[in-house]
Amino acid sequence: MFLGQYVHTLDGHGRVIIPARFRPALREGVYLLRGLDQNLMALTPAQFEALAAQLQRLSLTDPVARQLKRLIFSAASFERLDNAGRVRIAPPLRALAGLKDEVVIAGVGDYFEMWSPQAWAAQEQALHDAEANAQRFAVFQLSLQSAAAPRAAAEEAEPEDDTP
Repeated sequence: MFLGQYVHTLDGHGRVIIPARFRPALREGVYLLRGLDQNLMALTPAQFEALAAQLQRLSLTDPVARQLKRLIFSAASFERLDNAGRVRIAPPLRALAGLKDEVVIAGVGDYFEMWSPQAWAAQEQALHDAEANAQRFAVFQLSLQSAAAPRAAAEEAEPEDDTP
C-alpha cells in the first residue's frame, strides 16, 4: 500500500527519487500516466494491465470511451527504477503535471501520485475544509468495520431459537 507524502527534487535528467518504502512494489517497473487532476498517476505493472484490460473492453464506437483511452494511453510511459531508486519522468508528462524542480509524491492507497508543489498545496487546502469533506465524502458511507463485522454483531444480538 502506498502511504504518505514526500517531496523530492527533479534532477537535470528528469528523474525523481521514489520513496524507499514504495520501491519493493515497483521491482518490475512503474507506469506513469496523466492523472485526473493536473498530476501524474503511478501504477504497478499489474495495476496498469488490469486498467488497460478494462479500457480495451470499452466500445470503439463510443466517443467518451475513445476520449478516456486517449487520456490514459496517449501520455503513458513505462519506466524502470535505476539503482539509486530514481524514475525518469518523460518531458510530456512533466509538462502535463507542471513538474519543474520539486515533485510531491503522495501515496493514495493502491497507487501513488506526483504533483507540482503548487498544485499539491491547492489540494491540501481543499482537504483541510472539514465541512466540505463531511459533505463530499458522506456518499461513500465509510466504516472501520470489516464487511463481516456487522453480520457477526447482528448474529450475536439475535437470541437463539430453541423450538424443535
